[in-house]
Amino acid sequence: MNEQTTVYKADILIVDDKPANLRLLATMLSDRRYEVRTAISGQLCIRAALTIVPDLILLDINMPEMNGYQVCQHLRKNAQTHDVPIIFLSALSEPLDKVQAFHSGGNDYITKPFQLEEVCIRIENQLKITTLQKQLTAQKQELEFQNKRLEKEIKYRHEAENKLLQINQQLQILANSDSLTQLANRHAFDRFLQQEWRRMTRERLPIGIILCDVDHFKLYNDRFGHPAGDKCLQQVAKAIAEVVKRPADLVARYGGEEFAVILPNTHTQGVLAVAEMIRQQVENLQIQHPQSSVSNCVTLSLGVACIIPDQHSRPEQLIQISDRALYQAKQKGRNQSVIYN
Repeated sequence: MNEQTTVYKADILIVDDKPANLRLLATMLSDRRYEVRTAISGQLCIRAALTIVPDLILLDINMPEMNGYQVCQHLRKNAQTHDVPIIFLSALSEPLDKVQAFHSGGNDYITKPFQLEEVCIRIENQLKITTLQKQLTAQKQELEFQNKRLEKEIKYRHEAENKLLQINQQLQILANSDSLTQLANRHAFDRFLQQEWRRMTRERLPIGIILCDVDHFKLYNDRFGHPAGDKCLQQVAKAIAEVVKRPADLVARYGGEEFAVILPNTHTQGVLAVAEMIRQQVENLQIQHPQSSVSNCVTLSLGVACIIPDQHSRPEQLIQISDRALYQAKQKGRNQSVIYN
């Protein structure tokens, strides 16, 4: 009798210095038909990745001797592993921790404790992006080859260029949008903030940020389940987007149940007014949340910050201020907008 050969969807390398975490992730992903390898240290991760290049790496940050940031930077410098998607898994949830993760070369960031469905969706999203990137490279090579041989066939060249454009558009959509809410993702948020920060610095105009957090969202998930939680986040995302309508503004999913709004050329009171409209819009949805200590329906806490940037300030400072304002809003009882004092 012939043994049945298992067809794996992808080769995933999991890196964590805690064996219990490795066993949990390995079991969950193996059940989803992923080929799983594990490493308990940064050095072993690098050795395993260079021996057989994985399709994707799940990388913990807090590890002895060599942390996740250092491992990621090392892999990005090596031609063999430069393009391998890396998703950080960490209990660190501060904005600056996430910023450092992306600056070190990470493709995505999942905060512990994580949900299996979220991990799987983010893995599939990164694998799709990688596939499209390979397709794009292959199409470019084919186009160059055909152009050398068939320079006079303008019609073919135009068709090939249109196909490349379609692939590139699909890639841009996947790379810049959040798969659950269809809002801009964290990558797009960081890029847009940097761009508008430079523009506001040149024009000496203010820029505002609103950080929004769904109040007691874990309790909502515990009561209604994660599919209902996903639907709730989609409704909240739509409500925020309905308030923020200027083409120059950006609404993004910042992570988990957090959303962020960037408002260029908007003074403090204007940013606060938008925050209050968002808060009211979400409350008006009347999504039942009997476990909340704030209200019987889903509400938001919002942190507001505004600054006129200059050559001596950085976008990360604005994020940090708005995060502190969000913390104050929670401390004061939630379901309110607070400017950091």
